[in-house]
Amino acid sequence: MTDSRENRGTPVSTVLGRRLGGELLRMREACGMRQPQAAEALTASVPKVAKMERGLVPMRDPDIRALCHLYGVADAKAVDRLLSLAKADRGRRKAKGWWNQYPALRSMVEYVALEDIATTVRTWQVAIVPGLLQTADYARALAVGNGAWHDPDEIEPFVESRLARQARLAGDNPLTLWAVLHEGALRQLVGGREVMRAQLERLLEVARQPNVKLQVVPFLAGAHPGMTSAFTVVSFAEPGAIDVVHMDTTSTTLWLESEADAAHHGGIFDRITRLGLAERSSTRLIDSIRKEM
Repeated sequence: MTDSRENRGTPVSTVLGRRLGGELLRMREACGMRQPQAAEALTASVPKVAKMERGLVPMRDPDIRALCHLYGVADAKAVDRLLSLAKADRGRRKAKGWWNQYPALRSMVEYVALEDIATTVRTWQVAIVPGLLQTADYARALAVGNGAWHDPDEIEPFVESRLARQARLAGDNPLTLWAVLHEGALRQLVGGREVMRAQLERLLEVARQPNVKLQVVPFLAGAHPGMTSAFTVVSFAEPGAIDVVHMDTTSTTLWLESEADAAHHGGIFDRITRLGLAERSSTRLIDSIRKEM
């Protein structure tokens, strides 16, 4: 019997959908099962299972629970994490996630949706302070300097959305953030001296949080593998879950979702951190630059 619901999903592959589908595919292959067996457990068709594993359709909670049972996944936390991922994906497709009330987020919408369910974010930034650590004035100055906003009225909602993201660094289950910044990002006068001084004070403040690790790669570090581009590695709680790598360019947003890409960028991040100053030395350098402002 074919489930008549299988053709109702949006035929669009989202980052969240691909992530969830990839996890289900990994679980199926790990227990040696094939798609027809999964389809039988769902009373659905093999094409539906294929669409699910490719992230082409939103997934129902009963289907996820049924597949977890079939694949022998008994860890309640792992199942709950997949259900949360499916809920976030459905919200993304239906524009009901909190982030979708901010059209000014534009291409960042899918990244913020992932960030909302992540456990750890490792980010390397060459030229700017990462969004999770920006002050309102700094974010506003970046938006103005970007010059891409056709309607100036969109800038304030963009700033509000950036500040809303920062709620993930607080609360009962805060995001773990490891941010590595090049010294140049600290010295670039975004918005002028007063704005930068306040931004550096914000970095010193947030560096005291137990879930935030902040490092600076000084100019004296010389050549290193992170010189060509900034990137962010997003990690999740499920055992064996594959990290997602996010990169922004001047014209597009790039997602790297394979295990090889995750391992490659994880290795680059590790090499960059070894060239960075220790946390205490990093905060001393930030404070020194702040005083120069």
